[in-house]
Amino acid sequence: MYIHNGDNAIKISIFSKNEKSNVSSFPHYDYLADIQSALMEFDEATAIDILILLGEELIETACHGVIERAFKSLGGNMKELIASLDGVYDVLKLQEEDLTDTGFVCASENELIFTSDRICVAYVLLGILQRLSKKLYGEHSEINMERLDGSRFRYLFKMVAEEKPELRAISSNPADLQMHNATFCKMFPWHFILDENLDLVQIGNAFSKLFKNYLTTTRAVTNFFRFRRPVDLKLEFKEIAKRTNTPFLLTLRSPRHDFVAKGLEIKGQMVFCPGQKKNTLMFIGSPFIDGLEGLTCNGLFLSDIPIYDATREVILVGEQARAQDGLKRRMDKLKKEVEEGHEAVSKERKKNVSLLQLIFPDEIAEKLWLGKQVDAQSFSDVTMLFSDIVGFTGICSTASPLQVISMLESLYKIFDEFCGIFDVYKVETIGDAYCVAKGLEGRNSNSRYDAAKVAFMAMKMIETCSKHVAHSGKNIEMRIGLHTGTVLSGVVGRKMPRYCLFGHNVTIANKFESGSEPKKINISLDTKKALSLVPEFKFSFIERDPSCLPKELHAGPGETCYFLDGFKHSSVDNSKGIQVHIDAAIQQFNTESKN
Repeated sequence: MYIHNGDNAIKISIFSKNEKSNVSSFPHYDYLADIQSALMEFDEATAIDILILLGEELIETACHGVIERAFKSLGGNMKELIASLDGVYDVLKLQEEDLTDTGFVCASENELIFTSDRICVAYVLLGILQRLSKKLYGEHSEINMERLDGSRFRYLFKMVAEEKPELRAISSNPADLQMHNATFCKMFPWHFILDENLDLVQIGNAFSKLFKNYLTTTRAVTNFFRFRRPVDLKLEFKEIAKRTNTPFLLTLRSPRHDFVAKGLEIKGQMVFCPGQKKNTLMFIGSPFIDGLEGLTCNGLFLSDIPIYDATREVILVGEQARAQDGLKRRMDKLKKEVEEGHEAVSKERKKNVSLLQLIFPDEIAEKLWLGKQVDAQSFSDVTMLFSDIVGFTGICSTASPLQVISMLESLYKIFDEFCGIFDVYKVETIGDAYCVAKGLEGRNSNSRYDAAKVAFMAMKMIETCSKHVAHSGKNIEMRIGLHTGTVLSGVVGRKMPRYCLFGHNVTIANKFESGSEPKKINISLDTKKALSLVPEFKFSFIERDPSCLPKELHAGPGETCYFLDGFKHSSVDNSKGIQVHIDAAIQQFNTESKN
């Protein structure tokens, strides 16, 4: 809207019902003072009306959904809502630092005293209360605002509601109450009554148990209790009587150094008790304790809590929750220990299986670790390599044992690396004899590459020996034999089990090694056929006389043996060295195995 005064015009926007603005985006209302100042230059009554209207429109705009439910939860009517504001605001002051300059005090059922340095906020609050009464409860309340004395502005709101018939009191004489003081003190063990001088005139059984030895010297409530909440409470009878709708939190003081319940918190409320001759205040509360430990350390027992008091359930449920938490922690700790033990066993198992896999094929190693029976198996198309060092007996006769062992160690260490590179299984080493095989994996092996891998192993062994010298200074020479056929495999022995190969073809492979020559690789016809399975692999052979065949081999007509003379890969230039061709072959079967 616009307010005009001569040539001047001031535009004032107020919230509209159709606006979807989020009021939480305007946390500060300092602009209200600017609006009020501007309006006061023209018409005070209009300024007040607009500020009240702002409060009403604020409720119409913001009081929906969760905010509306929050207001309704404070009370069933406007009187109850006003009575609840005192306690709610007391809690909010502990959480919001910018609320220290305002205050709500519900002095009676129809009175709300609001304290603020900003008069404009008070008028807005008047509109808020009027709209809340109608919007939430359908009540039309006449709310009168009066200014109280003081340097700060304090405003009194009186709620005028419809008159309802009151219950007729049978008697107003305390003597007619059919309950003895002792019974009352037993029913409400955590209560005390104060006179107008704030002296204790009556205390419940629980307080009597704690203070019975100290009440003879003084009865002033401040000697026994410290008022922690409300925070801004002035310890005067009239001021306390105004805060009967505010939660009170008291802490027990220690009359003497040996007082066991020092610091015990009591939470409750004050009740104003008007009398014929004098007025009193009664405090009724419960100890603020969450467990049995807090109970016993203050010299109390569960029997000191009234049966009707929910504090009993809080203590017992708290203990049950702690017991469950303790059990859960123990179970979590035990679970963690079991998981750690299982993980340690798994690591140890993998370590042991890895060690077994160095001695046995993977499948056999797994069965041995699990304690399963390892049955003998028959494998077809197994390519075997047997080798020995030429003149090894002469070397042993002229060299020291240490020299012989050092020579074999330097060779076999490299041979073992070749076994990993070409993925062949090392069967055994006996003296200078080194035996490997490929094709013992059964269905898990890509069998067309098996013979080629063993052939590569043989060529690298011949090449390695040519680079080593014996103690005499001569180059080491090796002869190798290869044969492909069906073999029987199995684990022999229990104390020191060995994985052995058996069968006629094992003997034939050994004989092909015996019939070989220094620096030569003697192969059978079956191995030659197996080396021809991969079109990209071009092996070269030197045919030998049939008389070079082992006598134990039942050879067919025209069958003979061969020397493996070289290797080329179809993707590599022929001018390249043999190692480049072998590397290309390794890359090929590694790529194929991944796919």
